[in-house]
Amino acid sequence: MTDQIDTQTSPGEDTEATVSFGFEDVSPDEKVSRVKGVFRSVAGKYDLMNDLMSAGVHRIWKAHTMNRLNPQPGESFLDVAGGTGDLSLAFLKAAWEKAERRGQQHIVTRATVCDINDAMLASGRERSEVANAKGEMDWVCGDAMALPFEDNTIDALAISFGIRNVADIDKAFREFRRVLKPGGRFACLEFSHMTATPLQQAYDLYSFNVIPKLGDLVAGDAPSYQYLVESIRRFPKQEEVLRRIEAAGFSNVSVTNYSGGIAALHFGWAV
Repeated sequence: MTDQIDTQTSPGEDTEATVSFGFEDVSPDEKVSRVKGVFRSVAGKYDLMNDLMSAGVHRIWKAHTMNRLNPQPGESFLDVAGGTGDLSLAFLKAAWEKAERRGQQHIVTRATVCDINDAMLASGRERSEVANAKGEMDWVCGDAMALPFEDNTIDALAISFGIRNVADIDKAFREFRRVLKPGGRFACLEFSHMTATPLQQAYDLYSFNVIPKLGDLVAGDAPSYQYLVESIRRFPKQEEVLRRIEAAGFSNVSVTNYSGGIAALHFGWAV
């Protein structure tokens, strides 16, 4: 089952839209509220847990994502569900390095972290690297399904390990297309599905038996990490995500699997 909103009806009952929250079916509003609670709980240990859960490999996946985005001096970058801002910092660093090589240090690049969770934003602002952002980094509390930005104003947009937590991912994809300039680049990095059944079985065994216990040990919150594992299993498969990104108006959409499909990068253009 996917995170697409389903309509379930019974004779004599009103129509009710439901979405997945892990293995549960809940209303879209309840999912938004409960996801906020999950990330408010884990915000302080979010980066550490990402390193532990992936043995640090998530950093390689994000580096590949940034290479595909190809940051340029003077561009605007929107980091949706950006949490602690690691993609925004990487975008700025890449743009600064290119500006220095080209003698364009006067050009201002702008990165904006947009996250619905104030605790994640607060945790990101406390990172030591943020002090080096030279005033080119903004923090905005906002919803992926209703971005507080004008049409056609963003050069590059990414969402990293956040789209499966959105109540209506199709609506979010349309919002991403709306705010991107013509020719803008879109990257969606997310945990996904293994390309071989035996690998999926082994990964599920690890995910369900190790990650919640690790969350309990490190973050003191096993239920939040149980949800994260369940949300990965209910997220649509790669080809379905690709189709839905295309349906939102993106062109030349591609998918790249990492580590046998543990994660997948969907990339498209606002043409």
